Amino acid sequence: MSDFDSHDAYLATLPPDQRAALEALRGQIAAAAPQAREVFAYGIPAFRAGPGKGRILLGYAAMKAHLGLYVFEGDLLARLEDRLAGFSTSKGTLRFTPEHPLPDALVREIVAARLTEIGAAEAQ
Repeated sequence: MSDFDSHDAYLATLPPDQRAALEALRGQIAAAAPQAREVFAYGIPAFRAGPGKGRILLGYAAMKAHLGLYVFEGDLLARLEDRLAGFSTSKGTLRFTPEHPLPDALVREIVAARLTEIGAAEAQ
């Protein structure tokens, strides 16, 4: 459970450069998935997509040395490996910095792919 009651409260605790970068990412995600709801998942700000409780679309957070976009499930980042050059990744995490933010087109692509995954999973 998060100690914050909103994404705004979480972002308000961050240094200005991290806050600005994550506010931009939040806006990119919200624009690409306007139906998604802001929630907290695994203690970090996230977006939930789908009807009812829905599934977690993506999350984001600030760490000491980087910022992260969290996919939480699946192999999406591995499938997008060729487009993630210059960013550090692990199975479900895409790391970036305020100085090297995620391009808008990449965020839109990740959101669209996650929405497709979620739609396919809910159709089963």
